[in-house]
Amino acid sequence: MPEVAEATDKKQINPKLVVPFVNAVRNVFSTMVGVETTVQRPHVKGNPAASYDVSAIIGFGGEVLGSVVLSLDTGAALKLVEAFAGVEFELNDPDFADAVGELANMIAGGAKKDLTKQASITTPSVVIGNGHTIARLKDVPCLVIPCTTEVGDFAVEISVKEV
Repeated sequence: MPEVAEATDKKQINPKLVVPFVNAVRNVFSTMVGVETTVQRPHVKGNPAASYDVSAIIGFGGEVLGSVVLSLDTGAALKLVEAFAGVEFELNDPDFADAVGELANMIAGGAKKDLTKQASITTPSVVIGNGHTIARLKDVPCLVIPCTTEVGDFAVEISVKEV
């Protein structure tokens, strides 16, 4: 895939934009879910497929453009939502999607307050299903931050740029 490799070689995400997201992930899952998160080595993503089957997507506007996606393994999503909400939900329950969206909202909001730029965030959209893809800005690489917890894995996919 030379086209993807070329794109990722020429464009990079400013590390100053990534650190607030890593800190927000650790903070949200520790304080709101009660689960410690181990952040693995980030890597650039070369395809539009979501990392896992449950994705909450939040757009950024203002001086920071792009999106952040909280993508969770289905089993981990069910357990993390149960720990967060204090109630067990089925995958097709609207409250399950609301809870996943709220986790993404807290991560994006936590990162937003630590960004040095003026930014606004959208209401989260949640997609559930195997093999879904996420359209992102073409000129911005997607950095995947893999995370592990005692109840399963998830990833935060950051595709943002300063304007």
